[in-house]
Amino acid sequence: MRRRKFITLLGGAAAWPLGARAQQPMPVIGFLSLGALEADTSRMNGLRRGLAEIGYVEGQNVAIEYRGAQYQYDRLPALAADLVNRQVSVIVAVSTQGTLAAKAATNTIPIVFAVGGDPVQFGLVTSFNRPGGNITGVYNLNTGVMGKRLELLHESVPPARVVGYLANPKSAVAGPETKELHEAARALGVELRILNATNEGEIDTAFATLAKEHSVPLVISTDNLFTDRPVRLVMLAARHAIPAIYPYRWFPTAGGLMSYGADLADAYRQVGNYAGRIVKGAKPTDLPVHQVVKVELIINLKTARALGLTIPLPLLGRADEVIE
Repeated sequence: MRRRKFITLLGGAAAWPLGARAQQPMPVIGFLSLGALEADTSRMNGLRRGLAEIGYVEGQNVAIEYRGAQYQYDRLPALAADLVNRQVSVIVAVSTQGTLAAKAATNTIPIVFAVGGDPVQFGLVTSFNRPGGNITGVYNLNTGVMGKRLELLHESVPPARVVGYLANPKSAVAGPETKELHEAARALGVELRILNATNEGEIDTAFATLAKEHSVPLVISTDNLFTDRPVRLVMLAARHAIPAIYPYRWFPTAGGLMSYGADLADAYRQVGNYAGRIVKGAKPTDLPVHQVVKVELIINLKTARALGLTIPLPLLGRADEVIE
């Protein structure tokens, strides 16, 4: 009897940790965005792909809680604080502003960012190889290739002596982008014309203002206010016959002239990969900041013809994709 009782107790003791593990709550990843859920579909899908690489599937063994500021920067701190109070396992932060808000809200919950501005320059990390603290992520080189965007646009519209830049003055990337563009403009001997917009109505006004100068080409900022509105911006550029270069491929796919930038879906796959590794126990400080190394040039020839532009053959030859 004593032996049978001992075996029963031992079996119960062995089963207890398994039962306890089964009752453990599902890890939650907080997704902090400057924008809106419908505009973050590509980012969210990339995140899910990266998580799946580590063995996490939303709804099965991980949950994702979304918080979007609807392009109102002053809402980000409260949304970040809400995720901290929710005690999420990891915060995924979209944009430099979102990352700064998350960093201000917690120094303990791990943060994985996706930013276009240099994360060292913005004080997000101490270095790329050893980020330090509770934060790491992906730098998609957006600010770093702003000058190249202007060069590519000027190559497509060589007679232009003035080039416009559509910027959000409230954005953290506006300053670094302006600096890069001014340097490129000086090297090319062209004037940089800055058009500011902080909401959709002001975007419309900016395009109408530039249209009065007749075919002045335009560089679009990488701020989410613009990148999350591809159809709207492409429509305005077509309406006012403005040649424009955009950050991501979904613009020329929607009918824009050209884009030069990282594959954003793949960048967010890497964000998901890092988030999954952290949920499994990795420390952010041991995960180097991932810097995108490949940027892609997409040209829409149909749009070029509609604008009366002849894209130089050498430029077409350098394109990763030409949309006919």
